[in-house]
Amino acid sequence: MQVCCDLEVDVNGEEVFMVDKKTLASFSKRFGGLFGNSMDNSGNLKVVFHDFPGGAVGFELIARFCYNNGRTQITPASVVLLNCAAQFMEMESDGHRPSLLNQTKKSLDGISFWSWSELLVALKECKDLLLSPSKPSLILDKVLDCVVGRLVSPIVASPYTSSSENSSFQCSCDTRSSYSTRNNSSQVSWWFEDLLFLNIDLIDKVIKLMICQHFDHATITKFLFCYQRSRFVTATPTEKCRIMEVIINLLSLLDRNSLSCKHLFDMFRVASSLENISKHCKSVLDTLIGSQLDQATIDFLLVPPPRKKHYMYDMNLVLRLVNAFQNELNCCSSLVRLRKVASLLDSYLVEVSADSYLTPSKFAALVLLLPDSARESHDRLFQAIDIYLQVHGGICEAEKMRICSALNYAKLSTDALRHLARNSKFPSRIAIQGFINQQFKLENLFEGKKHIDTFSGSISIEESIKENENSDQVLVYAKRVNVPVKAEQLEVQLPGMQFRVTELDKFSGTIHTQIGNIPRTRLSSLGNNARFLPKLCS
Repeated sequence: MQVCCDLEVDVNGEEVFMVDKKTLASFSKRFGGLFGNSMDNSGNLKVVFHDFPGGAVGFELIARFCYNNGRTQITPASVVLLNCAAQFMEMESDGHRPSLLNQTKKSLDGISFWSWSELLVALKECKDLLLSPSKPSLILDKVLDCVVGRLVSPIVASPYTSSSENSSFQCSCDTRSSYSTRNNSSQVSWWFEDLLFLNIDLIDKVIKLMICQHFDHATITKFLFCYQRSRFVTATPTEKCRIMEVIINLLSLLDRNSLSCKHLFDMFRVASSLENISKHCKSVLDTLIGSQLDQATIDFLLVPPPRKKHYMYDMNLVLRLVNAFQNELNCCSSLVRLRKVASLLDSYLVEVSADSYLTPSKFAALVLLLPDSARESHDRLFQAIDIYLQVHGGICEAEKMRICSALNYAKLSTDALRHLARNSKFPSRIAIQGFINQQFKLENLFEGKKHIDTFSGSISIEESIKENENSDQVLVYAKRVNVPVKAEQLEVQLPGMQFRVTELDKFSGTIHTQIGNIPRTRLSSLGNNARFLPKLCS
């Protein structure tokens, strides 16, 4: 290398090299164009690089290639660095001298034979050298394609029992302790720790490649949650926002059935703590959680409210999630899933109805959120409204009527109707309507007795008598709340109802007498084919 040192090269402020400018210019078009007509000048020149790929190490490899007449050893550990440096120095082929750029590209033809550890070495070099992974890069694309191809292949298992452990590069996870952990973990997740060193831009590329190659979405989901937890340990607030936004957008590309409702709520809590996360990503996350809302439990929904809000819990979140669920609802399985969400929402309403800060308009929005078909029974909804009206006794009649408009009296049990009719917290019209529906159920019960099985009749009659005993109390309430016209109508109808109940009682007594007169010997003589009748209640 003792030719002539007429060129001083300062590489990124790390080190200064004295080289022969003609030797380097013969392989580098960048040097050739830089010197131009001054190539034959005997004076010393100086070049300063501020962003040379790989710094002093990268420049030294380039210089050795030039001084060795275009020959150098290219390994998985150096191919990325040599390729980046060759591109920087414009070392393409001119037909006369060897091209370092062509040699690095040719070495990538055997990438499919590289071990897993060698692929990780090259991937780490790409992360360190390629400042913007969004820009096209042949070598990055080839390395990523091979890495994902290894993971997608159904015949590939964890490679850590192979000779690849002898690679010069050892990931942080290549320790004895993590090796034993890896062997004990699921076969589908052995690679998780190996890719945690990647920055979020490379993760974005890797996951999108996996999706294109039909990689298991459930495994991708688990990896993304694992990556988020791992990177948040040392990330800055700005990095956390970037990581969260990319992960949320990636999750939106996956099959909804692969998402875990619990993990999504965990991610929501983390995202809520970040001040600068975009509104778009928050909206996407709401949609993702809403699509899986039928998997949630009441504990998931009890999220603290935003700052400066006095509610016990974040009511607006529940409104957004239920709306998102209804927008995402699949028609073929809608009713079963819808009823699960209705049951969840009713439990939530019972939980929050005692909140003294919960406004009538917000509570009305919650109780009216789902269609009537979502609930088979309105008892829990009635319970929540009952609690709310007890706690918020000062709200006006119009607000009470709006809240109570969510009730379907036909879906209230007899006990709920009885309680409604006697409840002074409800508007008078609602209480009267409850009593009318209670009476209607009794009338239907009477009509049904004409066709009901003889031996189950006495039990239902006793229930009807109990219903009738409470009707007098409802009538007294109707008079007390100053609805005289409706009360008079009920008072006229009441004797007729009592007469029907008396007739049912007589009918029950007749049945008891007839059953008692049947000889037991007659029943026993019927043999093995006899239908033994149930014992009636006395």
